[in-house]
Amino acid sequence: MKLFENPTRNLFFTGKGGVGKTSMACATAVQLAEQGKRVLLVSTDPASNLHDVLATEIKSTPTPINGVENLQAMNIDPVESARLYRERMIGPYRGVLPESAVASMEEQLSGSCTVEIAAFDEFSRLLGDADSTSQYDHVVFDTAPTGHTLRLLTLPSAWSGFMDSNTTGTSCLGPLAGLQDQKLIYQKSVDALSDGNATTLVLVTRPETSALREAAETSGELQHLGIKNQRLIVNGVFTAASKDDQFAAAMESRCQKSLDTIPAAIESLPRTSVPLLATSLMGVDALRQVGNPDAVHEVRLSNDVLEDLPIGLGGLVEDISASGHGVVMTMGKGGVGKTTVAASIAVALAGRGHNVLLSTTDPAAHLVSTMATENLPNLTVSRIDPAEEVEQYKAEVMATAGSDLDEQGRALLEEDLRSPCTEEIAVFRAFARAVAEGGDHFVVLDTAPTGHTVLLLDSALAYHREVTRHTTEMPEYVQELLPRLRDPKFARMLIVALPEATPVHEATQLQEDLRRAEIEPYAWVINQSFQSLDVSDPVLLQRKQNEVPFVREVRDSLSNRLAILPWQKESPTGLENLRRLADELIAS
Repeated sequence: MKLFENPTRNLFFTGKGGVGKTSMACATAVQLAEQGKRVLLVSTDPASNLHDVLATEIKSTPTPINGVENLQAMNIDPVESARLYRERMIGPYRGVLPESAVASMEEQLSGSCTVEIAAFDEFSRLLGDADSTSQYDHVVFDTAPTGHTLRLLTLPSAWSGFMDSNTTGTSCLGPLAGLQDQKLIYQKSVDALSDGNATTLVLVTRPETSALREAAETSGELQHLGIKNQRLIVNGVFTAASKDDQFAAAMESRCQKSLDTIPAAIESLPRTSVPLLATSLMGVDALRQVGNPDAVHEVRLSNDVLEDLPIGLGGLVEDISASGHGVVMTMGKGGVGKTTVAASIAVALAGRGHNVLLSTTDPAAHLVSTMATENLPNLTVSRIDPAEEVEQYKAEVMATAGSDLDEQGRALLEEDLRSPCTEEIAVFRAFARAVAEGGDHFVVLDTAPTGHTVLLLDSALAYHREVTRHTTEMPEYVQELLPRLRDPKFARMLIVALPEATPVHEATQLQEDLRRAEIEPYAWVINQSFQSLDVSDPVLLQRKQNEVPFVREVRDSLSNRLAILPWQKESPTGLENLRRLADELIAS
């Protein structure tokens, strides 16, 4: 089965975390290359796992893929892109301006904005500069989960507009004169994105209600931006081999119910359905099996089993509850169930009489739908809304740093605050403020997928500089953010993963990043496991077998504390289901 007939030159794969964007992008790239097309596969995800899926060490420059002629792949590395960007901006002034002036430019370009604009700059070059990719027939973009991608795709218009309206010639990115050279490329990027003959946006989803809803919302937002040539891939469609397996029957039912209620916004899009495979799509040979109906039920079992696993969240909740207050953060790859785990813990803590704030930093927040807008005594549900935070931040800066400025100075400050970077700074402040609230009650934070979260934490010091650039005083909650996150008695980081290669490997990297920031994870939660379930369907049986080495690796080598959550026959959404889920797990 071909995933595409007559594809456009540019293909963008996007969707909710964990739906298989990378797998579908890689499978498409392999198929096109094996049809004789010259293909460049590009990951814009800060937490790229192209190397895992393609079994090749991928660099930040086009890298030939082992075993696939005509296919090259590259990662846009934000840190490396920022280094190259800074040098491109500063290099021409070395030896021309005084050293103090060059040092000042280096300091100005050391902020978090530079990391974002540098990655965006590289992305724009690949999309808007035809010469940079003229040797390829197709450029396939594997993007970060939806919220991050939406921001990436809106930046060409945002920065073009900012440069048009900016009259000062300076910005948080340095002299705008250097950026003006890029403006033509930004405009060509906008043109390419809106040209249906050049670009196709591929919305990847699982046959799950939340993923389909997010795909519909993304479709609408990108239609609004002029990206109208869209199509849909539903990845992981499951049909039970036997109705005698209650879990297989439930999985097929959940899948079909979701597809029966597919949102109208995406129902009419050209659609490709990809069956759920028994094995993970790792390596080129596995990618070639996408669409092969004979591969679905291939089963290879062994006698390797795990016993005495810690099933349920009960132990974690009891320990957290005993502390009386603090912050609990769920982290991990997109689609692993961070929101469900966060909501279940919040419900359990509130049920024990604690005051609990449940909030999210995810741009594509699903907390409200998970809680189904229902109420529980002691529990408050909120979301860090970027638009609201930006307005609040602007007002605060103008009332403080802008209060002593003359009219011209206030105008310049207002203009600086219109930079697209202001949103990232405002969200960071809101995150720091939410963490501070854990001083007298519980705050449970559902974070964005790994790449975004790591950037948020890694950039803490850079954000500090950005905040002080705009304000005369550093808020206490910003000053104390890192000490609070590093205090194991105050902040408990839960790493959530599925028992599969990519989620575990990505979570391992996340754990290493946290430890470099002197933050020790509290526990790991393996979600949607079949280890404690009695299954007989060949696909589920094989998936249960495939989990064993990854669960063992987490239990024996990676975690100080572990909880295993079984796959649920009912989707764990809505307050009653979350309460039942929490109660059942605590009782288990």
